[in-house]
Amino acid sequence: MPAIVDKIAEALHLKKHESGHSEATTSPDASAAPATASGAGPKSQVFDHERVKVFFVLGGPGAGKGTQCANLVKDFGFCHLSAGDLLRAEQNREGSEFGDLIRKYIREGQIVPMEITIKLLENAMRRELTQPHDREGWEDGRGRFLIDGFPRKMDQALKFDEDVCLSTEVLFFTTTEDEMLKRLLERAKTSGREDDNEESIRKRFRVYKEQTMPVIEHYSKEGKVATIDATATIEQVHEKAKEIVTKILAGEVGRNITA
Repeated sequence: MPAIVDKIAEALHLKKHESGHSEATTSPDASAAPATASGAGPKSQVFDHERVKVFFVLGGPGAGKGTQCANLVKDFGFCHLSAGDLLRAEQNREGSEFGDLIRKYIREGQIVPMEITIKLLENAMRRELTQPHDREGWEDGRGRFLIDGFPRKMDQALKFDEDVCLSTEVLFFTTTEDEMLKRLLERAKTSGREDDNEESIRKRFRVYKEQTMPVIEHYSKEGKVATIDATATIEQVHEKAKEIVTKILAGEVGRNITA
């Protein structure tokens, strides 16, 4: 394991097992690996994609990803994980070795090293899968996840698919840069977020174009992108997203789709 990963593992309270996998020790249930671990191949993912459905939710800053995720959680019983929220929580966690580093990356509109983000997501998924659920899609160790704002770079996408869980679909919310800027500046009035200022927002737009759009193109080649116009009202966008997710979960979509 590379030195940076060793340091991250220690900082995030992880322990390594003989199998080579790291596991969270933050809850008493975390030591029981979910029944979703895959055994195929010389190096298996942590979770079996046939049982654990992962929808990446992507779009530019201010495209409305978080709002639509909240609606889809109500509709389909997803667990919503925001990569940004997990990072912000970690930066504020008492004793976090990487708090200052994460804070600097977020303030500058840059992408936090993927080892940190991926490990936080894996830990959160593991914790959720060990909890009792009575929602559809969570029977017998199964699960459904909306991962919001991730992956933001190609190396993140490839690493997550290879090591954690093969993704099911990308929900790509798209609108104009002017619309996103307007929404973010309005949010800045009450959000209290360090990066909700025009300078940081414009940096985030540049990073998004340079580093995240290639991720969309990559998954588009695999026929796994559902593009949703997010310029309309929240209710209209919700209806489009709900219709698409219904079809995907029913196995009716095996190609790129636009709404």
